[in-house]
Amino acid sequence: MTAHDHVPPGPVAVLANPSAGRGRHRGLLPRILERLGAAGRPVELLRARTPAEAEAACHAAVADGAGALVTVGGDGTVHRALQAVAGTVVPLGPVPAGTGNDFAVETGFPADPAAAVEVIAEALATGRTRPVDLARLSRPGVPDRWYGAVLAAGFDAIVNERANRMRWPRGPRRYDLAIVVELAKLRPRRYRLSLDGVPQEVDAVLIAVGNVASYGGGMRICPEADPHDGLLDVVVGGRFDRRTLMRVKPQIYRGTHVTHPLVRAYRARTVELDTDGITTYADGERAFDLPVTVTAAPAALRLLR
Repeated sequence: MTAHDHVPPGPVAVLANPSAGRGRHRGLLPRILERLGAAGRPVELLRARTPAEAEAACHAAVADGAGALVTVGGDGTVHRALQAVAGTVVPLGPVPAGTGNDFAVETGFPADPAAAVEVIAEALATGRTRPVDLARLSRPGVPDRWYGAVLAAGFDAIVNERANRMRWPRGPRRYDLAIVVELAKLRPRRYRLSLDGVPQEVDAVLIAVGNVASYGGGMRICPEADPHDGLLDVVVGGRFDRRTLMRVKPQIYRGTHVTHPLVRAYRARTVELDTDGITTYADGERAFDLPVTVTAAPAALRLLR
């Protein structure tokens, strides 16, 4: 992996999600802006109230000549920024201040936000950037999307979808309740899966397509995924029943679930995936209904590292 000494001229645009990580890092923002400013460029805080506004603000900043984009938040905030900087020379600096910071941590940034800002500010000052892979998500009739961490296309996506529809309870307990509700209805689905053009059908409760190893705040669902190898890691959890799935779930944090006889792991450059009734989640954000095609995009992003 090579370092390149070039950050384009122009201001540093900062996208901050004030509610990331349930607001626990909100007080950090003034210090972050000050530290970035000390790297010798103007700093512009982007205004956005919703995820859609955040994404539009990132696109506008890049179009207006921003030299770099820094996110203060979790994987969702990074996901919005990726749509604007992927495939460009504008580098990204992710400050991990969310509930799930899988992309930032898995691509080598310190988990501590203040330490990550130091790394980013130093890279800005010296003009250093490093390439990292992304994944490109496609579905007929809609514009492609990029993601950096993991695409969830099974039980995990169904739980996310339910949790997002629930108004009660607030916070992480809503997610726990969604798991309980969906576990009661757990059944394998027949997936049509194609890896680099080779089709197969699998009965599975979970399929994840990873650019990095972890999602959901440290669950190592694709433990061997490497964001510098030009490949996607595909993990298929087969015909699990409720009891077996709950027994294996704690192993996902260590990445040891892949040794279970019902789990299969693959590597591919292109993954086509289809089944009925699933909306995928990429970087924890609602993405496309199946069918989708996921393509590895080697070195599609430059990081301030």
